[in-house]
Amino acid sequence: MTTFVLVPGMWLGAWAWHDVTVRLRAAGHDVYPLTLTGIADRLHVGGPQTDLDTHTTDITALIEAEELTDVVLAGHSYGGSPVTAAADRIPDRIRHVVYVDSGPLPDGTSQLDTNDDEGRAAIRAQVGDGWQVPPRVWAELDPPMRAGLSPETLAMIQRRATPHPYGSIAQPLALTGAGDKLPRTLIASTFPVDVVRSMIADGHPYFAGLAEATLVGLPTGHWPMFSEPAKLADALAAI
Repeated sequence: MTTFVLVPGMWLGAWAWHDVTVRLRAAGHDVYPLTLTGIADRLHVGGPQTDLDTHTTDITALIEAEELTDVVLAGHSYGGSPVTAAADRIPDRIRHVVYVDSGPLPDGTSQLDTNDDEGRAAIRAQVGDGWQVPPRVWAELDPPMRAGLSPETLAMIQRRATPHPYGSIAQPLALTGAGDKLPRTLIASTFPVDVVRSMIADGHPYFAGLAEATLVGLPTGHWPMFSEPAKLADALAAI
């Protein structure tokens, strides 16, 4: 039996992992899907002060309160940032770190930094004087991003998505390096594994932390927990 902690990406709560969680638990695993502060069922406890440190503490507090050890800690998309920070903070409780269409950003980098100047400006304009990034319009995403998602699933995600705390994507990672030696796996959906290998070989800074990682291809859109939950559960269970 493996203990999993599953962290969603922007705008989504623990509910996004439902189909994967059901399959992993049916196989006998211990699974803790997590909602981060200021999102979904924890929307009401967020505020302007909610940042990456808050989301990192959400993860470490769950692991410590439940007295979990030997954890496989998985983060999807944005969830990779607090997962990286949590593994850096409590590496003794983590067995393996998994990035689902995500990756370990370098120290001093924020999720916002992964956008170009125009993209960062657009996000700041959406936030305005507030503290939340509104959900995207899922049906208008580029086809490769929403591959495998039916109109009904897209409508469901749109209906259930909530604003995301801007502070969490604006705050850079501040790492000690304590988690660098933990085994890592990338489950790549929108990037073919061969492309990822090339970017690692070329020294791309956003892929540098995956140089020693196991790379697993799961070709689909950016949300495999919705488009390919059985295959994603199998990939996680195989770790």
